[in-house]
Formats: sequence, structure tokens, C-alpha cells
Amino acid sequence: MAEQKATNVHWHEGDITREHRSRLLGHKGATLWFTGLSGSGKSTVAVELEGRLNELGVLSYRLDGDNVRLGINRNLGFSAEDRTENIRRIGEIAKLFADSGVIALSSFISPYAADRNQVRELHEAAGMDFIEVFVDCSLEAAESRDPKGLYKKARAGEIKNFTGIDDPYESPWKPEIHLHSDQQSLTEEVDMILGELRERGIINA
Repeated sequence: MAEQKATNVHWHEGDITREHRSRLLGHKGATLWFTGLSGSGKSTVAVELEGRLNELGVLSYRLDGDNVRLGINRNLGFSAEDRTENIRRIGEIAKLFADSGVIALSSFISPYAADRNQVRELHEAAGMDFIEVFVDCSLEAAESRDPKGLYKKARAGEIKNFTGIDDPYESPWKPEIHLHSDQQSLTEEVDMILGELRERGIINA
């Protein structure tokens, strides 16, 4: 848990609740946390899901690993400490989106179980839905895709601390949704997620 450095700060409650915002939007807020190896298809699924949700009139927002590192987390690298802080920050941002009634689609390798569990606990303590989506894909399949050429660079020693090569990936034990992106079609994956959202009463469309 990050150290609280600011003093004399207090949470200020407003009059508009999460329930007010949900009624306004016609659906509940939640965080879908996509985790998996680089090249497993996290961003691909999130982009397709965002499109489908938009067609259904459901407001969502995609938080992508590279995009976040170009902005709010631009000062973080890929050490274990920086990865933890990266996930902590985005967990807090996703929580704000969920609290606003938006469905946050967070796509991060997030290789360490402890970091993902910290984000889960953050949401659950606030009574918010946190849905871990494991985009499962064999290393061989992910490496064969290699859309950014990162595996090739990691194998050549040009990139250090690369997940799956010289840094570990801790697979989720009990994700709410377990996709197999090297076996399922993109449509099947998205339909599976939408089914979970409907079953939980997050969306009705």
C-alpha cells in the first residue's frame, strides 16, 4: 500500500451518489480488469467490447497500458516497484470511472497477483464491481503475434524485465472471466463478457 504523505486531508462527500449516476446513465459502473501476456489480445478485446457497449447505449472508457504510460504514468519504468505503482495509480483511476457510473475497461499486463488483488480490494471496499478478465494465451501464440516486435527485442536482450521472458507472469487463480484468446474468436470473447455483465445486473441492454 502506498504511503499517505499528505496530511490534513479529508474525504468530502457530495449529495449525488453512485445510484443517482447509475439511474441517469441507465446502467451501473464497474471495472473490467483485462490481464494477460503482451500480445495475448487484451487491447483487442477491450476495443471490440467498447464498440459493442457503445452500440448498446452503455458508456465505457478504455484505459490502455501504453496510453497511460504516455501520460499520467510517464515517470514509471518496468521495475517491480514501478509496475506496482503503475497498477496502483490506474486502479484508483478505474475506481473513479466506476464510481461515476462508467464501465472502465482496463487493459494492463499487471503480472503480479498482489498488485491485482490490491485493486480488487480497493473496489470491493467501496462496494464496486471488479471483474478480473484473464486473457489467457500461450507464450508461443503471443510471441508468434508480437505486434510491436517486443518479444524479438527481449529475446535479443534489447529489452530487460520483459514479462514472460525474463520477468514472471502470475496467472489469476479465480478470474471472474477466463478467455482463451488463442482458441476463441473475438466475437465469442466479447459475448462471454457481455453475458457476465448482464448476469451481474450491470447492464440491461
